[in-house]
Amino acid sequence: MAAVGSVDVELELIQWLQARTGPSVVVRDEVDNSLLSELPTIQVQRLPAGGDDGIRLDRALVDVDVYHSTRAAAIALAAQVRGWLLTDLPGSVTTAAVFSRVTSSPPPAVRPYENTALRRVGATYEIYSHPVS
Repeated sequence: MAAVGSVDVELELIQWLQARTGPSVVVRDEVDNSLLSELPTIQVQRLPAGGDDGIRLDRALVDVDVYHSTRAAAIALAAQVRGWLLTDLPGSVTTAAVFSRVTSSPPPAVRPYENTALRRVGATYEIYSHPVS
């Protein structure tokens, strides 16, 4: 049996979201200097928080930021991502993970970003998962 926390939630979410967005959106864990030329981009980062049940279930807190050329486009894509995560991710199974409960707190909101040529909208999700048996 796989150890608690053995699911790489970032990697699984990146692959899961990329399958939904298609090639026109970049989904990754880190942004770099080429961000402006790679819009829209979705950034997935697990926070140093959450917990587990000590047996199998992992409770990850994950920040999901959407970067886009306009505020309206960033808000729209963030809302779409929220819908996918809240309604489609629970019950999903990948080769490495089974996902269950998903909540967002706070829900998507505009977040500041230094570069005024793009806009950032982000949310924090609480995502429960466990390894595939």
